[in-house]
Amino acid sequence: MTDNIPLQPVRQKKRMDSKHRGGCCECLRCCGRREPRPRTVWLGHPEKRDQRYPRNVINNQKYNFFTFLPGVLFNQFKYFFNLYFLLLACSQFVVEMRLGALYTYWVPLGFVLAVTVIREAAEEIRCYMRDKEVNSQIYSKLTARGTVKVKSSNIQVGDLIIVEKNQRVPADMIFLRTSEKNGSCFLRTDQLDGETDWKLRLPVTCTQRLPTASDLLQIRSYVYAEEPNIDIHNFVGTFTREDSDPPVNESLSIENTLWASTVIASGTVVGVVLYTGRELRSVMNTSNPRSKIGLFDLEVNCLTKILFGALVVVSLVMVALQHFAGRWYLQIIRFLLLFSNIIPISLRVNLDMGKIVYSWVIRRDSKIPGTVVRSSTIPEQLGRISYLLTDKTGTLTQNEMVFKRLHLGTVAYGLDSMDEVQSHIFSIYTQPQEAPAVKGLSLATKVRRTMSSRVHEAVKAIALCHNVTPVYESNGVTDQAEAERHYEDSCRVYQASSPDEVALVQWTESVGLTLVGRDQSSVQLRSPGGHILNFTILQIFPFTYESKRMGIIVRDESTGEITFYMKGADVVMAGIVQYNDWLEEECGNMAREGLRVLVVAKKSLTEEQYQDFEARYVQAKLSVHDRSLKVATVIESLEMEMELLCLTGVEDQLQTDVRPTLETLRNAGIKVWMLTGDKLETATCTAKNAHLVTRTQDIHIFRLVTNRGEAHLELNAFRRKHDCALVISGDSLEVCLKYYEYEFMELACQCPAVVCCRCAPTQKAQIVRLLQERTGKLTCAVGDGGNDVSMIQEADCGVGVEGKEGKQASLAADFSITQFKHLGRLLMVHGRNSYKRSAALSQFVIHRSLCISTMQAVFSSVFYFASVPLYQGFLIIGYSTIYTMFPVFSLVLDKDVKSEVAMLYPELYKDLLKGRPLSYKTFLIWVLISIYQGSIIMYGALLLFESEFVHIVAISFTSLILTELLMVALTIQTWHWLMIVAELLSLSCYIASLVFLHEFIDVYFIATLSFLWKVTVITLVSCLPLYVLKYLRRRFSPPSYSKLTS
Repeated sequence: MTDNIPLQPVRQKKRMDSKHRGGCCECLRCCGRREPRPRTVWLGHPEKRDQRYPRNVINNQKYNFFTFLPGVLFNQFKYFFNLYFLLLACSQFVVEMRLGALYTYWVPLGFVLAVTVIREAAEEIRCYMRDKEVNSQIYSKLTARGTVKVKSSNIQVGDLIIVEKNQRVPADMIFLRTSEKNGSCFLRTDQLDGETDWKLRLPVTCTQRLPTASDLLQIRSYVYAEEPNIDIHNFVGTFTREDSDPPVNESLSIENTLWASTVIASGTVVGVVLYTGRELRSVMNTSNPRSKIGLFDLEVNCLTKILFGALVVVSLVMVALQHFAGRWYLQIIRFLLLFSNIIPISLRVNLDMGKIVYSWVIRRDSKIPGTVVRSSTIPEQLGRISYLLTDKTGTLTQNEMVFKRLHLGTVAYGLDSMDEVQSHIFSIYTQPQEAPAVKGLSLATKVRRTMSSRVHEAVKAIALCHNVTPVYESNGVTDQAEAERHYEDSCRVYQASSPDEVALVQWTESVGLTLVGRDQSSVQLRSPGGHILNFTILQIFPFTYESKRMGIIVRDESTGEITFYMKGADVVMAGIVQYNDWLEEECGNMAREGLRVLVVAKKSLTEEQYQDFEARYVQAKLSVHDRSLKVATVIESLEMEMELLCLTGVEDQLQTDVRPTLETLRNAGIKVWMLTGDKLETATCTAKNAHLVTRTQDIHIFRLVTNRGEAHLELNAFRRKHDCALVISGDSLEVCLKYYEYEFMELACQCPAVVCCRCAPTQKAQIVRLLQERTGKLTCAVGDGGNDVSMIQEADCGVGVEGKEGKQASLAADFSITQFKHLGRLLMVHGRNSYKRSAALSQFVIHRSLCISTMQAVFSSVFYFASVPLYQGFLIIGYSTIYTMFPVFSLVLDKDVKSEVAMLYPELYKDLLKGRPLSYKTFLIWVLISIYQGSIIMYGALLLFESEFVHIVAISFTSLILTELLMVALTIQTWHWLMIVAELLSLSCYIASLVFLHEFIDVYFIATLSFLWKVTVITLVSCLPLYVLKYLRRRFSPPSYSKLTS
């Protein structure tokens, strides 16, 4: 029913490229890729190909073997300060610029790069292993030698592949044969297009008639197919058999296709492979994975540029104060090298190692088991999400329908009272039967029937009015043929294009009326007493997106009575059924409970009425002009004054704790948009059920618009609504974005919630991109299917839910979770901690470097602006490594609030969205602290030293180390035992290393009382005022989280 709706391809703008895709044809030829063109594929003869086709491999890796090292190095050196340190290290090869040993510059840079390369290599290897698992799935291939096993990656265009029930289709194929008796198969496509309805697929008629599958290799036949394209809802091709007389030609459409990433839901099928690898419909609907750079990293990069500006200014000031004497340009370079500590080389490696720790903590969290961090470069993004874009099917819902309510107008039956329905049905079939003649009288319809007969009529209508087929499978005890003959309950499964219909039929079985058989022309029900009730199907009017209803005309074989049953949405059925005063009110009540409501009605027909209808219906179907309109008019002549039987309420089971999770996200200031490929009614119903739209909010359903004028009018109508959730279809969205992109996005961003239904995969990615461009805010995309991959890769932060149907989304995502409810903790707790810890860590590393640079500036100023280093050799390397590294890095274990408090008060998350933990204000505060402490330590050491210069080094360096250790203690908000160990370990390392540092420090002097009191005084003066300020601030202007924890 959905296959007729065209999917308009949305061309994506490449964020990283400056050229359009349209202009890359020459590049494709150079790279060995040709422009896609139509193809002729011979059945079972891949060697007879007329062009080269890509290998059938799934590849989610960012690099290959040859591009890995250049790619990683390029991504590192495009960061400003990494490039700066490379140039700095290279300058030390010039003798006139050298300030010390080469290792003081090359060792830190080498260490930073080594950590990055190892981390990226580990991620690439993990990605490769995941892809290998998918590419190594085994399938059966038909060959002249019989059936052989073949890996998914070795499948070629032209191969005849056998796909079993519940197996993933490995490539885009044309459906040739099925093992099902009815000559068709059902396909689950929710991983491709997000639709929950199963799709009916038909094999090529010519090949289905062949006696056995191996006969496919004996005939001379080929498929002519269109060039690979992005459209998953349409296909144009032909099947030709040359060796028959005359040659057979069959047209092929979407009904004959089996696209990759779909799952066979019934029987075993054989198909011929048409497209592979990058030419698959599913792959063409996904964008290439891009290297995501976090907003936090860009902010830190910006701060380092400011520091570089400060470095240049200080160097110029120093040379200016020398009045640009002598070779001043060399002096500038020497000062640039001397003050290079202003930009900390350890900043990048500290942050990268911090990210690894955050990833490890997320993986080890027992409250979100099974969570996998696939991209360890962006955990801080989780703490600043403003927009969450989520899929529906399999993400918010389990895609499992449960029958919840039967409403007869005067009485309603819920889950707790279904035994009453069962007893009514039982009483009808066990009490003596009425004479058939009485049933046919019109008087009988006017007599008020008993409750049992009303319930029976309703249940019988539900058991007959559907498109469900019962299928019997062997269960190890009973074989298939025997199970089918005896209608064995344990062997029966129901197949349908909609899970709603299966839920209804399963419910009728539970209350005593069981659907046991069905073919194209008849239906068999079994009563509670075991009697088989036979009905002949006279006509079926299938459900369509436009009509929103389905009907069936059946003849009861025992009585000859003809009945027209119909079920559909309340909006259309209200005008079809006889007047009543309860339908609208009860439909509203059930919809508010999040139930999917269907109205069921019936109409008894005499033989004459039916014959008259059939004659007109056949004539309408034969007409050439306005066929669909004439057919609809004939059917509508029956759809009048129908008897309202009941309302049914079915619930699409939500994932566990979806409602509280969405409530948490909303309270945290995150706007949630639902992007789904499913139908408008289903999407709206799920949005209400999941409380994505609160009960007090109005819903504006955007009318279907096809041109600029309609879009303009509808946008104006929407503009007048306030605090209103928006529901819009993919087609209308495309028209709005084409003509009124800015106006639409401005209005949509003001909505508390947005639901986009019938969305193509590329449209999902386009919405994410527009949100990023229009708002400048961070987006997070959550999905579980192959149709969500584009959206996940486009978002600043992609989260994949491991669904029932494969792991495509979770493999392509930055973070993989097992249930939607884990998202709350991932953002509120881990996002918060990662962002705040990295902010504290980065600012402290900058502070550590600015302190020593300030001391160098004071030292050079006092000694006539000489470009002489204050500390040399191991002192300068040891300062940022073994003496302070462990305490500073232990800040990655700090947290301002307990995880329970962060989950209980999601409003705390709103503060993070303002970006206050790392801002120009906090950066300036840390710069001022660094200048104050560096000046105090240096001037204090110069004032208190007595005779030798080496004493200045001893006093100032020891005071500097102690100040850093105390400042870490001042910054920490929640102590962890490892933090105490780190502080003590660093102090011990410094004291122990003094024995080996006699080249720089007077070992005898540091053992004196004079040294100890001088160091103590300088350290207290540098730190005590800050401790006092921290206390006063906590006392009189505490942050919001401290009010909760106190």
